[in-house]
Amino acid sequence: MKDIQSVIDAVSPLSSAAMEAARKRQAKLAKPPGSLGRLEELSIQLAGITGNAHNQVKVRHLLIFAADNGVVAEGIASTPPSVTAQQSVNLTLGKTGAAVLAAHFGCKLTVYDVGVNADLSGTAVINRKLAFGTGNIARGPAMPREMALKALQIGAEAALEAIAGGAEVLGIGEMGIGNTTTSAAVTAALTGLPAEKAVGRGAGLTDEAFRKKQQVVRMALQINAPDPADPADVLAKVGGLDLAAMAGAFLGAAAGRRPAVIDGFISAAAALCAVRLCPAAKGYLVPSHASVEIGSKALMEALGLSPLFDLQMRLGEGSGCPLAFEVLDAACAVLDGMATFDEAGIDDHYLEPIRRIDAFAAGGDDNG
Repeated sequence: MKDIQSVIDAVSPLSSAAMEAARKRQAKLAKPPGSLGRLEELSIQLAGITGNAHNQVKVRHLLIFAADNGVVAEGIASTPPSVTAQQSVNLTLGKTGAAVLAAHFGCKLTVYDVGVNADLSGTAVINRKLAFGTGNIARGPAMPREMALKALQIGAEAALEAIAGGAEVLGIGEMGIGNTTTSAAVTAALTGLPAEKAVGRGAGLTDEAFRKKQQVVRMALQINAPDPADPADVLAKVGGLDLAAMAGAFLGAAAGRRPAVIDGFISAAAALCAVRLCPAAKGYLVPSHASVEIGSKALMEALGLSPLFDLQMRLGEGSGCPLAFEVLDAACAVLDGMATFDEAGIDDHYLEPIRRIDAFAAGGDDNG
């Protein structure tokens, strides 16, 4: 697609007919109505995404976008900026947390360099570099608007390429020292949260460095004055190349009618940018875990989503995505594999009063 607007224009609403077919199938399965909770909801969402009542997510692809962020010059990160390049390569070598989880669950992993401050030629990292890092948002904009739009397009193209390669579900992750700061700035800009409610400790900070991080986000918002009604402006002024590419990947997944799994705080900030650019993209999003970063809850509320699980994770890299893929796989298995009441030889007329009043919602966790 020639530009990000053409990607946005290609995003269609979820298929109501397929979702209704999945709902009717769920209603026939031999179980109390709604007793499998989120698994039932996910199977219906997947139907709406693909247009088919029955789905599978056996072919999984984790897309990771790597970039450096100039704001690290303010001393807001406990990790040296050189780690962005090192870990970008280590992801491709299977040496990081997300890479280990991806390999364990049979998930393909691709790393894209959209703005790493190093030459990664000769590695397995895909070169889509737009700059050797962004500007320091505490002193000025992260990048020109045109660069942010190009990063959005790179992410969308990566997602569409993965789908063309057979991916049935995508996970969107990142690698970039300093990107919890840019994500906090983006979160504050889009939600109106004060810096104190959007800034977390990232990989770990002393109290002094934490206060400095909050101050830096306040400065970035004041100096750059990002327009909350214009997500591209927010990304360009206080975001990062990693965030912009991730937002584009969420849009590409929606244009290609595939579910896209959100990782944690940084991934959710990118997802909110995507939804603000294209509200219809929300239906294609699947949140994975509840990040411990303070701004994550606000992002989920802004997106109108609830995380699938809470394992007290805060690694990033897309590490929550392989776990969520397994939950999605379970949702598909239930819809496809369970017997209906007829197939199980059970007369389900006893459920009619319960179905009429939605009594199962009041509690209960078994067949008794």
